[in-house]
Amino acid sequence: MFKGAPKSTFLKARLLRNKMTSAEKILWSYLKNKKLEGYKFRRQHPIHLFIVDFYCHELGLIIEVDGPYHATKEQKQQDEKRTELLNYQGLTVIRFTNEEVHTEIDMVVTKIKDVIKTINISIRKGI
Repeated sequence: MFKGAPKSTFLKARLLRNKMTSAEKILWSYLKNKKLEGYKFRRQHPIHLFIVDFYCHELGLIIEVDGPYHATKEQKQQDEKRTELLNYQGLTVIRFTNEEVHTEIDMVVTKIKDVIKTINISIRKGI
């Protein structure tokens, strides 16, 4: 479930859960308590050395909410490498900007539902 995360990553994740951004709080209100398609999501979840914003173990789905810091060229490259590593572990990563969550939450939720449907189709087909 925690994909081999060290204790230090767990401690950092606990701190981050108490310091969620406003965009993360908005999205969390749609994900918590199995509100989205009946799936359980965890917030600020450790996976190896990484802490992902939201994670559904059953689907292997990671949802990231990126602030302005992620718009820099260097950070985009780091995010791409991180996504590749997570994809290599069989996990699906989708990203939204803070702005998208704040201004287009219906679109964000619809896109997440679409990804969930795609994952479910893949699971049923054994892909």
